[in-house]
Amino acid sequence: MSQAPARHAKKDVPADLTFSAPFVVICVLYVTFLLLSNLIAGKMWAPFGSVTLPAAVMLFPVTYIFGDIFTEVYGYRRARLVIWLGFAMCFIAVVVYMVTIALPYPAFWQNQEAFAAVLGTTPRVLGASLVGYLFGEFSNSMILSKLKVATGGKHLWVRTILSTVVGEAFDSAIFITGSFAGTMDTAILLQMILNQYLFKVCFEAVFTPVTYAVVRKLKQVEGVDHFDEGVSYRVI
Repeated sequence: MSQAPARHAKKDVPADLTFSAPFVVICVLYVTFLLLSNLIAGKMWAPFGSVTLPAAVMLFPVTYIFGDIFTEVYGYRRARLVIWLGFAMCFIAVVVYMVTIALPYPAFWQNQEAFAAVLGTTPRVLGASLVGYLFGEFSNSMILSKLKVATGGKHLWVRTILSTVVGEAFDSAIFITGSFAGTMDTAILLQMILNQYLFKVCFEAVFTPVTYAVVRKLKQVEGVDHFDEGVSYRVI
């Protein structure tokens, strides 16, 4: 008979610096999906006729699923660490892209404009992307954490979807508004926000069974089911 995962309810004390193999694997996958979503964000996609979305919507919602898993299994403090790690890696990637684009190139190199179009970004879009990411991911993690304590760990699907509803609202509104406000009609801007938001939330809802399966397996393997009782929800 398998042993039930231990319920951890520690105060907000310094985190253990040792990390299990499953945690590291999921952390790597989280950062990879985040970097890839930023890399393909410039490609536009028309999945439903006139509805236009950035290709990143195929991958970015997955980071919220990973965020749910981190918070549900390991608690808010571990999720906070991973969120900041993702932020740092995105920032480093953009710096490398910008430096690479700025490097002098020989006359026979004919792909500079295409290279810059794919990897380049403006400070405005970069700022909006990073701010939207932080607001979205932290609100998602905080809400899921608090709801877990409030519900006694029950109704995971309600908690993941509700936290995503709030987190994706912050991310979509901040990113689209910060990137494009003043460059298009307000009606078009609002439509872009709504399209992205609905797609991301629906994506999370559809993949809820996958979230359940991964969470259940991790709790069994790790022997932990963390409850953030008495935790300080600071972001730093």
